Amino acid sequence: MKKILAMAGAMLMLASCGSKEKEFDATGTFEATEVTVAAEQSGALMYFDVTEGDELNLAQEVGLIDTTQIWLKIKQAGATKAVYQSQKPDSEAQIAATRQQLAKAKQEQQRYKELVADGAAPSKMLDDATSQVQVLQKQLNAQISSLNTQLSTLNSQQSTVDVQVDQLRDQLRKCHIVTPIKGIVLEKYVERGEYVGVGKPLFKMADTEEMYIRAYVTSAQLKDIKVGQQARVFADYGDGQKKEYDGTVSWISSKSEFTPKTILTDDERADLVYAVKLAIRNDGYVKIGMYGEVKFN
Repeated sequence: MKKILAMAGAMLMLASCGSKEKEFDATGTFEATEVTVAAEQSGALMYFDVTEGDELNLAQEVGLIDTTQIWLKIKQAGATKAVYQSQKPDSEAQIAATRQQLAKAKQEQQRYKELVADGAAPSKMLDDATSQVQVLQKQLNAQISSLNTQLSTLNSQQSTVDVQVDQLRDQLRKCHIVTPIKGIVLEKYVERGEYVGVGKPLFKMADTEEMYIRAYVTSAQLKDIKVGQQARVFADYGDGQKKEYDGTVSWISSKSEFTPKTILTDDERADLVYAVKLAIRNDGYVKIGMYGEVKFN
């Protein structure tokens, strides 16, 4: 009888364990937005103040690529612009004489017009005066047109130099290495004094304040999950030590994939799962690659 009772008690314990609700709905690993900062200009690194593990602010300057050649080109462009400026003609001074001659010719034309009207001078004299006025007017128009063309050409050349200076200043700005995000330096690829080319990776950093856990769920679970949904996220430190965070579903994959070998799902028999991301606000204890658990609300 005692043996039968013991067996019955064991079966009840197994049944109660089997019916116990699972503490989590999915597991995964914590990730962060990682950015690789590359050189935008070529040259020697004049200084490079980056150390792995450093916490850097947004738009913080951490290095400088040699700017000597760019500065020399900017000075050269400034000198070229000054030459173009000095070549601009003084239009009023150059046409002043022609204007004066034209004004005098018009006076003569008016005087002959009055004399011809009074019969005191032949009409040929008025015709000659009128012709002189027309010739001087054409000369004045030609001078103005030529001067305007010359000014327009010089102004265009100056504008071209201005564009070149703007391009050089943009290159100068790119010599200053600044951080694109706020975060922690994960890896450092170069050292001060090295020559770097455009596109050369300098260092990698990650935003460890706004992190997320990538977990996998089955299609059966997917019907109860949507973007913006709240969830409880647990950072697993091992030996049963966990820390809870408020999570929000920020992304759900629209494509299924085969179950990753390192991931446990609510239904281990499922071959296909969907990846989801849940964003959390990190307090400094969650590290990239750490395992975690998710319990959907």
